[in-house]
Amino acid sequence: MYPKSIQKLIDLFSKFPTVGPRTAARFVFYLLKLPKEEVDNLVSSITELKNNIKICELCFNPFEGDGELCRICQDDRRDKTLLCIIEKETDLIPLEKTKKFNGLYFILGGTASTLKKKDVEKLRIKELEERVKSHPEIKEIIIATNPTTEGNATTLYLERLLKPFGKKITRLGRGLPVGAELEYADEETLRAAFEGRH
Repeated sequence: MYPKSIQKLIDLFSKFPTVGPRTAARFVFYLLKLPKEEVDNLVSSITELKNNIKICELCFNPFEGDGELCRICQDDRRDKTLLCIIEKETDLIPLEKTKKFNGLYFILGGTASTLKKKDVEKLRIKELEERVKSHPEIKEIIIATNPTTEGNATTLYLERLLKPFGKKITRLGRGLPVGAELEYADEETLRAAFEGRH
């Protein structure tokens, strides 16, 4: 129905999380109305993103700068005995804003909605096991998945997986309502969740 160039971009935007064909079409028609310099700025920003952003070797947090580790993993003042496992990159900033956690992170890369092999394979399970094995200074692992059905299933899986390592394993306290996502939680709720972890 649409000209080829428009349809191609709609198809590309439709691959974004939570973006369906209608929203993707709105994006495309919005871009068509923008002045050329604004579109050029968007294109160059995407190119810069791909050229300048690295992924931390330890926690998988995206960062910009020198070295192979993000600023959190490089910081000697962080408590290296605490490791907090989170689902996705956008969960990290709200947790940092609480100023209640001074340990290190590991970004799992999602959740396993079922514990089928294909679901578990998309997570960084091997990398997590390697991280715990190669850092004997870790004493406590905090599983900070979202309190959703998928998050809870992932937590149970991680608890079983990590138990043989002999570390203290805790979860965030229930300051977070079931069905909520860390990305949208306010700082007070997250603070209470850290203090009430079990």
